[in-house]
Amino acid sequence: MLTVTVISQKGGSGKTTLSIHLGTAAHAAGLPAVIVDTDPQATASRWGKWRAGKDPDVIDCASHSLLPDKLAALARAGASFAVIDTPPAADIMAREACRAADLLLIPCRPRAFDLDAVRTTAELAKASGKPAFVVFMAGPPRGAVLYPEATELIQRIGLQVAPVMLPERAAFHHSVAEGKAASEIEPGGKAAEDVARLWGWVRKCANELARKPASTVSR
Repeated sequence: MLTVTVISQKGGSGKTTLSIHLGTAAHAAGLPAVIVDTDPQATASRWGKWRAGKDPDVIDCASHSLLPDKLAALARAGASFAVIDTPPAADIMAREACRAADLLLIPCRPRAFDLDAVRTTAELAKASGKPAFVVFMAGPPRGAVLYPEATELIQRIGLQVAPVMLPERAAFHHSVAEGKAASEIEPGGKAAEDVARLWGWVRKCANELARKPASTVSR
């Protein structure tokens, strides 16, 4: 089971938006997908309840000690993709979620305070030994100077930047409030296209990880 953990030590970075849209994209692509909500605020779980049973499933996991067994049970039940939404703190749950992951994604707004806060998250990501990428969230769709400067700062911290971002789009806000994803309210919209590109890149990363010898992939 491919497991992607979404981490950030700053609240409001877009973790839940990223998690639910990746989970929904995986499901739409035909993969048995699940979103694991480890954040005490349980935002993803509320979104799941608003969907009234519509896939992907959102599973609560409030205890770090239960996470490995819960993921193993989901894999045995047939899930092939899991995305873990984590709390906004470098606590034991976030560390456990990183250990369980194949790939780490770090949502970040391309703004000064958010970029500076990535330093703490970078330490957590590096300690895990897992491949980690920053995903720019909720910024302008274009930024001739903004994004190159933000990318340079992220690279100085020692992290990679994902080649796809989820910029500010009204569809992200409207869809989540309805218990849906952007592609479900505007299938041909810009937000849906952004998510499709991001999902395509995540799958490419997964394929590359799968081709690596087991000894070269940290667990």
